[in-house]
Amino acid sequence: MRVPLSWLREFVEVPAGATPEEILEAFVSVGFEEEDVHDFELEGPIVVGEVLEFIEEPQTNGKTIRWCQVDVGADNGGVRGIVCGAGNFFAGDKVVVTLPGSVLPGPFPIAARKTYGHVSDGMIASAKELGLGQEHSGILRLVELGLDAPVGTDAIALLGLDDVAVDINVTPDRGYALSIRGAAREYSHATGAAFRDPGLRPTTELHPGDGFPIVIDDRAPIRGRAGATELVARVVRDVDASRPTPTWMITRLALAGIRSLGVLVDITNYVMIELGQPIHGYDLDKLRGGLTVRRAEAGEKLETLDGQVRALHTEDLLITDDSGPVGLAGVMGGGTTEMTSSTRNVLIEAAIFDTVSIARTARRHKLPSEASRRFERGVDPRIPFVAAQRAAELMVEYAGGSLDAIGGAVYAQWSPTPLTLPEGFVSGLIGVEYSDDEVRHALELIGCSVEEQATSWQITPPSWRPDLTDKWTLAEEVARIHGLDRVPSVLPTPPSGRGLTSVQSARRRVLNSLAAAGYTEVQAFPFTTEALNDLHSSAAGSHLPSIALANPLDGQTPFLRRSLVPGLIDIAHRNVSRGLTDVAVFETGSVFLPKPGVAYGTRAVPPLGARPDAATLTELDASIPPQHRYLAMLVAGNTQPKQPGRAAEVAGVADALDAVRVIANAAGVTIDVSQTTRAALHPGRAGTLSVNGTEVGYVGELLPAVVEASDLHGRVAVAELDLDLVVSLAGERVVAASLSSYPAATQDVSLVVGADVPAAEVQAALAAGAGDLLESVRLVDDYRGQGVDAGEKSLTFALRFRASDRTLTAAEATEAKLGGVTRAQEVFSAHLRE
Repeated sequence: MRVPLSWLREFVEVPAGATPEEILEAFVSVGFEEEDVHDFELEGPIVVGEVLEFIEEPQTNGKTIRWCQVDVGADNGGVRGIVCGAGNFFAGDKVVVTLPGSVLPGPFPIAARKTYGHVSDGMIASAKELGLGQEHSGILRLVELGLDAPVGTDAIALLGLDDVAVDINVTPDRGYALSIRGAAREYSHATGAAFRDPGLRPTTELHPGDGFPIVIDDRAPIRGRAGATELVARVVRDVDASRPTPTWMITRLALAGIRSLGVLVDITNYVMIELGQPIHGYDLDKLRGGLTVRRAEAGEKLETLDGQVRALHTEDLLITDDSGPVGLAGVMGGGTTEMTSSTRNVLIEAAIFDTVSIARTARRHKLPSEASRRFERGVDPRIPFVAAQRAAELMVEYAGGSLDAIGGAVYAQWSPTPLTLPEGFVSGLIGVEYSDDEVRHALELIGCSVEEQATSWQITPPSWRPDLTDKWTLAEEVARIHGLDRVPSVLPTPPSGRGLTSVQSARRRVLNSLAAAGYTEVQAFPFTTEALNDLHSSAAGSHLPSIALANPLDGQTPFLRRSLVPGLIDIAHRNVSRGLTDVAVFETGSVFLPKPGVAYGTRAVPPLGARPDAATLTELDASIPPQHRYLAMLVAGNTQPKQPGRAAEVAGVADALDAVRVIANAAGVTIDVSQTTRAALHPGRAGTLSVNGTEVGYVGELLPAVVEASDLHGRVAVAELDLDLVVSLAGERVVAASLSSYPAATQDVSLVVGADVPAAEVQAALAAGAGDLLESVRLVDDYRGQGVDAGEKSLTFALRFRASDRTLTAAEATEAKLGGVTRAQEVFSAHLRE
């Protein structure tokens, strides 16, 4: 909120010598954040000059310039020759002259310069060049502003261009401060300066008249709250819309961030900034009948003031007349009843609209406005009559109109809800010892009425503070008024805890181990397409149910993910596109696995202002699809770069399997791999991961077609596991194996089996037959060639044996090995390779 200081001084006693920084400091002391200081960025000398004469000189480029003689006063060099390209002024006119050495907004320094065959000793300024509006077709004539100052007068002070505005950040719960009225009251709270409330006027002055029909007909209120509770209409006739807006009003509006659009619109904007009540003006002669506030009907459209034709939603609140919609209530007016330069009769409308209705409409149409910004936060229900009267009086004074007795109003009696504030509550909550007098003083200062009771106070908030709804908000006000610097900086004592749970510890071990193994943790967006969900979540690529978002961030990815892999592929693509071709990443996060045939989601969102009942909570819980915490990793490019004497090592499925082993060791489980097929993985390079026969995930290499569709290249290996399931299968506690002090006995064995027999199954049979003495078994070679019959392969395993209580003999190790060989012979008809 930009607050021009001259405007602020009208309602509160600001010291004459107060700097903008001191005023901002006062606002900060009562809870606002300072943003900036704004001025017109002008530097003098900029003075009033009188055009004595001029000569029009046509140029070869088709343009005609005027070589002017302008009197700027004896103190400023007397008569100066100035070249001007505008043609809207006459000899004898008083104008604004920017002399050499002055600076206009931009910055644009002014200097004497040769142009069109003359030395122009300054410049005659337009309104736009001075920052007084957008008009740039001609220079600014003071007579049009009703000004007749002596030659040589400082034009900056004359036009109010020496004013300054301070900018404060107004939080959404304090919408009353989006006005000079509210800002002045807060400055008074901060400094104790006397405050005059412009919203206090005798009721006898505010009667809007009668005879103009107004109807509020909201047949579909949102959450039971009518779209409008109050609407006031006043009529001003015989206005002259061509009259200039007073310069003081233009400068104040400009500093407040609003450009001048003509005297009628400027007045409505001025009242909005001053009182915080949005005002809309209609060309009365374009209206057909009275005004009706209602919801839009299906298929209705409205052309708003910005020239856009908008398809309306049945939830949109409208202002209508007998011809149909004439405005989006509280957001923007319609083009058919717009005030223009030909407007003669004006209908002024001030209303109170429901905050939720206005907020939804503004967001639905992507149409934020100064009016909607205030209605969304709540407008004082007692101010519309005052604002309508204020706007009418300004139109009478500055647009030459006359107030008509015709008008109308629909309103509901405002009745505040008293709040109970227990004694001692404020001190207990804030941590500062406030006396009863301090509590009472703070609440009365902000406008509350305070009634003392036996063990509490009954507090009635003022009409402009809809944010005061309970004892906590009242306590916050007491702390704010008496200074937040009184609140001590004390760190709370944390309660004693039991540390991480076993599940949390297991997750952390797994993630730390992957990071230590060289993988980088990433976080992808949990949104994807239905096709990618089917491809990566289903082994066969068949369709599976997915959860669609009601309001997705990206319309191309409107579904919640069933797999983490699509997100990792996107991240790999982003890295590769930026030249980082060697990628090893992992992510842990939730996936959403709806059950087939079950409808998820609720038909209506419960209101936010009250705790839902048990039935609603049960329905909400049932509407949430099952969510599992998965862990996925992806590796692409090279695991080792090319270097002298060593070729690059290309990443593949073996590296993904190594990552799975890291996960298994950290989780304290044994993960078995068996060959499988999946829609997104390369045949023969895909495996199912299982723990004690329970499937926990998969590993493999992406199909070349999938890699190409993702704009990647080479081999891309992935693995994905249900981390929650893996941790649960590990049990509550993982006990590290003890280290034996006895030496190990190592032996190798080569078994010939059918080429289609999985090596993992042969290894499992070998381990089962070898017994408890076997400490580890590892496949070290898979040979197919000379010496091995066609259709067979030779698998070589490295075996390590160890006893916990003695040193093994070679005979004992050999006997255990042969036990494994025997088991492999029984299961797979394996035989020792000769």
